[in-house]
Amino acid sequence: MIEARATARFVRTSAQKAGLVLDLIRGREVNQALATLEYSRKAVAREVSKVLRSAIANAQQKEGFGGDVDRLYVSACYADQGPSAKRIRPAPMGRAFRVVKRSAHLTVKVAERPAPIGEVEPPPRGRRKAVAAGKAGKAAPAGKSGKAAAAGKAATAPGAKKRATPRAAKART
Repeated sequence: MIEARATARFVRTSAQKAGLVLDLIRGREVNQALATLEYSRKAVAREVSKVLRSAIANAQQKEGFGGDVDRLYVSACYADQGPSAKRIRPAPMGRAFRVVKRSAHLTVKVAERPAPIGEVEPPPRGRRKAVAAGKAGKAAPAGKSGKAAAAGKAATAPGAKKRATPRAAKART
């Protein structure tokens, strides 16, 4: 399995803002990640896109690369804080305010997914409810699940009084 990385240093943005964009692409296929960055409204997305393209190119140059870019995915991406430039802004009454111009180091790692040996079927989708019902010890009545089943048990509990409906209350008067 091939793994490659690329780093852009001293990018003129804060690490926090870059981290928001990097969270969007972490774990995605590289083509999907590039499409996400293309339509992101954040200014740092252009810089992240450059780093991602560089990481893909680095992976293609590695010995043992399978040749299929579609099998690459973003295995890790993070933004480290770079040096901050301190500037002075004049303020009223002879004072000065400090302006901190932050920078970040962006790192993107891509890895190659293993080649599919055969088609493996995923587990059935509706399994969660069956497992949850099995944990309770009793299966939910047919046609009822969750709150509806609990409400049905409460209404049929011994000694439980039935609530009068507005129509029933009018009939008594």
